[in-house]
Amino acid sequence: MAQAGEWAQVGLRLPPRSPVWATEAFRDELVGWAAGEVGEVLRAERVKLRPWSTVWRVEAVAGVFYAKQSCELQSSETGLAALLADLDPHRVVAVAATDERRGFLLTPDHGRPLRETAEEDDLEGWGRVLRSAAELQRDLVPHVDALREVGLATIAPGDAPSYVAQRLDSFAALPPEHPMRPDADTVAAVAARLPAVQEWADEVEALGLPLTLNHNDLHDNNVFHVGAELRFFDFGDALVTEPLGVLLIPLDMLGRRLGAGPDDPRLVALVEPVLEVWSDLVPLAELRAALPAALRLGRLGRLETWLRCCPSMTDTELAEWGPAVADWLGTLALDPPLARLPG
Repeated sequence: MAQAGEWAQVGLRLPPRSPVWATEAFRDELVGWAAGEVGEVLRAERVKLRPWSTVWRVEAVAGVFYAKQSCELQSSETGLAALLADLDPHRVVAVAATDERRGFLLTPDHGRPLRETAEEDDLEGWGRVLRSAAELQRDLVPHVDALREVGLATIAPGDAPSYVAQRLDSFAALPPEHPMRPDADTVAAVAARLPAVQEWADEVEALGLPLTLNHNDLHDNNVFHVGAELRFFDFGDALVTEPLGVLLIPLDMLGRRLGAGPDDPRLVALVEPVLEVWSDLVPLAELRAALPAALRLGRLGRLETWLRCCPSMTDTELAEWGPAVADWLGTLALDPPLARLPG
């Protein structure tokens, strides 16, 4: 079994969590724990049940809270959320209580996420989100050892070639009918890209940027606007990586929403303030040049997330979600959402 901080084991199966989360026994356990932390619970309603996590809205005398438990290989979120709330409380959601042994996380209600309160095409707002996320990363650079201690795995740029090679070997050992096994064309395309993966890794590593937190699922449904502050949450997918790969998900998402190509000036304008956060360490021209390679390496984080979520799925869930593993592997053969930046 993959332990905290290790890369996930391909093909691992663990007891499924979603059937447990659907039981009255689990509800009673969660509500009993919440009541012990924040006082009498008046009402508890499950608002999310996915193969990888469950979320409950808990109304207590003390107020409204959200309780979460993630699958086993994503359970480091509990300790991470508490750590981040201590280290950078103005950039992440507050934490009311945690139980790291059971992976329970309780947070106060922060209102509606940005996706529900902002205009979909509010690029100025997106720029603030991306800049704030980069500032969170910068704040956490001195605490990277603490991030690892709470269970975050590391994929440094120099790890990328061996990571991809190991994954290809592991996928080849899966039964042909396994839902996560990529087809022969995907394997061949990625294998042909191994020299390029080495080049991307060398290019990003040469920047010398420090390792830090990568949210690894950064988008407008994982951030709240609280007063004048942006507060990030949902860190179940988080890893320790170089900082620029965090832009992969928002640029992918915005590219689809805007119908933007890989050189769209609207996307270029969004990343400039992010690069400025690191420009005292590396010249902007070098950051711009290496960003496409960093975005390519960022896809390894998404592959790792799915490999962590799949072990705790039922057979039916694995049949539905398992192909996402091969899909993300296959993206290594595709262009990044930004292929070239001016300057």
